[in-house]
Amino acid sequence: MNQKYVQQFKKGSLEMVLLCLIAQKETYGYEIITELNNKGAAVLGYAKEGTVYPILYRLQEAGLIQSRIAPAAANGGSKKYYSLTEKGKVSLREMIDFWKDYTVCVNHFINGPDLKEALL
Repeated sequence: MNQKYVQQFKKGSLEMVLLCLIAQKETYGYEIITELNNKGAAVLGYAKEGTVYPILYRLQEAGLIQSRIAPAAANGGSKKYYSLTEKGKVSLREMIDFWKDYTVCVNHFINGPDLKEALL
């Protein structure tokens, strides 16, 4: 498929996917990237810091997530942990509801009998 279309699909869903991961548990950037790559790389592509962190910053600026700094046990450094805010929970519910309606709508067109015949 044309990479332009792939990029647009990914761009439109990645914020929601990140919010879903953060909603499940308080987590930090590297863990988010690892989870994305373990569960979504086949479809979403390999997640990179340069893609994920700017989205996290945008979500935080929008008030959808919050962060806290905690000591990292292994190396004496620190980690930035992210969690959903109340506003983030509301927004994520709205995004999920829209996504469900969106996929039903698109699937209606994809599964149409006229399309199946047209593609034969």
